[in-house]
Amino acid sequence: MDYLFLRGVAVGFAIAAPVGPVGLLCIRRALADGRFAAWIAGLGAAVADTFYGAVAGLGLTLISDFLMEHRVALSLVGGAFLILLGIHTARLRPTLWQTPKAKLGLMRDFTSSFVLTLTNPATILAFMAVFAAMGAVQVTDDTMDATLLISGVFVGSALWWGVLSTLAGAVRHRFSEVWLLWLNRGSGVVLVLFGIGVLVSVLVLD
Repeated sequence: MDYLFLRGVAVGFAIAAPVGPVGLLCIRRALADGRFAAWIAGLGAAVADTFYGAVAGLGLTLISDFLMEHRVALSLVGGAFLILLGIHTARLRPTLWQTPKAKLGLMRDFTSSFVLTLTNPATILAFMAVFAAMGAVQVTDDTMDATLLISGVFVGSALWWGVLSTLAGAVRHRFSEVWLLWLNRGSGVVLVLFGIGVLVSVLVLD
């Protein structure tokens, strides 16, 4: 059972590690508000990863079929959300000090990363591939095994966001507000490009 938990940790870490839009959001938050704020933002993605991990690992074909059937609509929502988030990010005025709205910002970043991950149905395909490669078995008949596997996915994903947040937060003191302003603008442009790429891929491939 413990070994199954470790497999879940490895799967969650492997899926979360590639730096995409959520990673960019996490790094920007670490530089602006510190490593804790960045980790909270990453937890949104960890929760969504856990959902997809449960679907893939437990063989929930009804949900996976639904996600694949509606992948175009989900991708369109995700692409549009990325573009709006990019525009918002590019217009942000950064500060190196916490503001009275810090708690609201934490919830917003958590929600943003959750939505970005959840509206990418291709994530479930990645989970299926990694589960197969690592030999993680389907465990629908054993509640304890299922709990260990899913918990491991969450811990692995959260662990990656903790590592990324810590590394980004460690260099925070080297950045001025001018640097953060340009980081916001650059991040915004990249997020918009990610969104456009998602929309274009949907239109071209589907």
